[in-house]
Amino acid sequence: MKYMLLVYGDERASDEAEKEQCYRESAQIAHQIRATGRYLAAAPLHPVSTATSVRVRDGKRVVTDGPFAETREQLGGYFIVDVGDLDEAIDIAGRLPGASLGTVEIRPIMEIPGLPSQ
Repeated sequence: MKYMLLVYGDERASDEAEKEQCYRESAQIAHQIRATGRYLAAAPLHPVSTATSVRVRDGKRVVTDGPFAETREQLGGYFIVDVGDLDEAIDIAGRLPGASLGTVEIRPIMEIPGLPSQ
């Protein structure tokens, strides 16, 4: 089963050195997951200040700078894994630096027919 691990945290709570350390640890974990054949993708995201939101209302597209919603924790990155069950996804999520700095939300990925394959 495929899961997306969404990593949330307060992007203002860490300095650049702490962020770089988090990236290094996350990359090491990604390599470990890949070695088991469970890794599909992972990436950090640029700060929420770089976000652009798009909405269509009454047939008109509205584009705004910034995130969809103001929150204490921001989506900072993700992992996509293909594991046997939720327990395996929880194990991986618990190893991510984001779990000790913020929150890792685990969401099963729906597989629907008609989408292009990788």
